[in-house]
Amino acid sequence: MRDWRNGWWRHASKIASPNFDLRPAGTEISLIVLHGISLPPEEFGGAFVEDFFLNRLDHAAHPYFEQLRGMNVSAHFFLRRDGSVTQFVSILDRAWHAGRSSWQGRENCNDYSIGIELEGGERQPFDSRQYAALWSLLEAICTICPIAAVVGHEHIAPGRKTDPGTYFDWQELAKRLPEKTTPC
Repeated sequence: MRDWRNGWWRHASKIASPNFDLRPAGTEISLIVLHGISLPPEEFGGAFVEDFFLNRLDHAAHPYFEQLRGMNVSAHFFLRRDGSVTQFVSILDRAWHAGRSSWQGRENCNDYSIGIELEGGERQPFDSRQYAALWSLLEAICTICPIAAVVGHEHIAPGRKTDPGTYFDWQELAKRLPEKTTPC
């Protein structure tokens, strides 16, 4: 509990996104959704992802960004390739990361999940420093939330999303999760 204050993890940089709202009353957080993101695609570093989550992305900065115009998106956490962690939304609140989604017949994953974005693309492996940060973050979350499963965006929105993609190390994740938590 000492690692958390009002749903904010003390080991993350805090930058509050406006793209969140309250979870439905009485909702238990039981799912973690892993994503992969890079803006522009397959390019890393810079402030574009952060700007996107804060509604200040310059859509003229790259042709790809025009398709993001009008989207209000956030995640609870963003893990850069160097292992640094930024938190945009308290885990007590509902971040807007999953979109149309369902897990095991339950719709609206944003209601009961925590969204973690990994800086990456679908054509290359994630960085070992990201995995180290992810393992620490998952351990911290699992100490305070009854997480039943950790899944990819691809698992809750099949046919619509493909992240975090084939390079994500699901086998290593399975070794690191508490017994009661299942990886996809």
